[in-house]
Amino acid sequence: MDAEITTQARLQDLDQRNEHAMLGGGTARVEKHKQGGRLTARERLDVLLDPGSFVEMDRFVVHRCENFGMNENRVPGDGVVTGYGRVNGKLVYVYAQDFTVIGGSMSRTQANKICKIMDLALKNGAPMVGLNDSGGARIQEGVESLGGYADIFTRNVTSSGVIPQITGIMGPCAGGAVYSPSITDFVFMVKNSSYMFVTGPEVIKAVTHEEVTKEALGGATTHASKSGVAHFACENDKHQLLLIRELLSFLPSNNLDDPPTLPTADRPDRICETLNTLIPDSPKKPYDMLSLITEVVDESYFLEVHKHFAQNIIVGFARLNGRSVGIVANQPQILAGCLNIEASRKAARFIRFCDAFNIPIISFVDVPGFLPGTEQEWNAIITHGAKLLYAYAEATVPKITLVTRKAYGGAYIVMGSKLLRSDINLAYPTAEIAVMGADGAVNVIFQKEIAKSKDPAAERARLVKDYEEKFGNPYLSAELGYTDEVIEPAMTRKRLIDSLEMLKNKRETNPPKKHGNIPL
Repeated sequence: MDAEITTQARLQDLDQRNEHAMLGGGTARVEKHKQGGRLTARERLDVLLDPGSFVEMDRFVVHRCENFGMNENRVPGDGVVTGYGRVNGKLVYVYAQDFTVIGGSMSRTQANKICKIMDLALKNGAPMVGLNDSGGARIQEGVESLGGYADIFTRNVTSSGVIPQITGIMGPCAGGAVYSPSITDFVFMVKNSSYMFVTGPEVIKAVTHEEVTKEALGGATTHASKSGVAHFACENDKHQLLLIRELLSFLPSNNLDDPPTLPTADRPDRICETLNTLIPDSPKKPYDMLSLITEVVDESYFLEVHKHFAQNIIVGFARLNGRSVGIVANQPQILAGCLNIEASRKAARFIRFCDAFNIPIISFVDVPGFLPGTEQEWNAIITHGAKLLYAYAEATVPKITLVTRKAYGGAYIVMGSKLLRSDINLAYPTAEIAVMGADGAVNVIFQKEIAKSKDPAAERARLVKDYEEKFGNPYLSAELGYTDEVIEPAMTRKRLIDSLEMLKNKRETNPPKKHGNIPL
């Protein structure tokens, strides 16, 4: 009887400890935190993960700091909820910082909890999702908290290219805390409630005398449109978490898995008649490349990444006959689709992610060249453009490239050309594959002849027409084998899916090496 009573008492004690741990920083702090629609750490995990799938670890861990009265401020969990669960049935490891507990600040103990989960994710080949909401390093612990950050950074680097790493910024993220998110593959932010910066507005004002708000300095809109640090700017906590779930549906669990294939009712041989009239007759008239992408992919669904940054190039995920693909496309509506520094960085990193995780790359090309100007040259467009070249050339996944209109000079080479080991290269009849446009080429080649002619304008017009007839088409490239097929635009979806099916067992490797030296 005594043993039975003792067992019951122990169970009651466990229940009480669990209830205490679930309260986080206490009712008052939780209520304050939830003002403005913000969710608690545990509520966020409930939205992110499949119902009932979360298994928490280290719930009763507390910090060991004795400084500045911290021995009287110990809360179970120490400001971070860690564990694992499922997203769409797939195993995922997670941590969510709890701002109600000492501001979610990073302690040595909190870092240990996060590192334990990261180690498990790497060992078991499953994605790692971190939800950041922290005031930064726990000052009372001094260098120990900084050491905790370093341990997390090291694991981010070790896991890079092995498992997908996703960060949701759901509150403040400043100082050393920003570097772990920046190493991960995708960063999500919430408008008006999350921010990231190395030094805050107060420090900036003291050092440079600039006055700036947190939102303007490091808010979601700033990082999604100006710096490119954030890949997604979300409306609220729930929107961010559901979008993370959506992104994960396109990704394999690790670098040894194939991307997921989902059933689709969209026929693989569907003819896209509207594409026959999408490209304008005038080569100077823009069109929306997104219209082409959504017409071709399954159910017209395209998850655009970095939507508000470097909008002259488009990157994102879609499905073709149920199979995940990464899409890279020039956008003629912005800067005529020219490549510049930001576009090169954006596309290069996306291509390298796809290559690391076995996701085929589809490129839609309409690029007149690299953006000219002193600002581009002085800020190293040469180096940044080389990143894009490097990424395409390095990638060993299936690569399919379709030239829709302009493909000139070095920009043609860089955008997934056959010359950079692309597997299948297609072109529309409207494609113009040449060193440069007719106007520029005639100016270079025939400058003296035009100057000597009796009617320079008429002679120039005749030479431009001749050049366009010879080079303003895809057929010279097709004759040389650089273009595998010139296709009717309406057949785009079918040809892409045929090519993917043909390439599904592709095997290609790069020479053994520690790693390449990408131009950074």
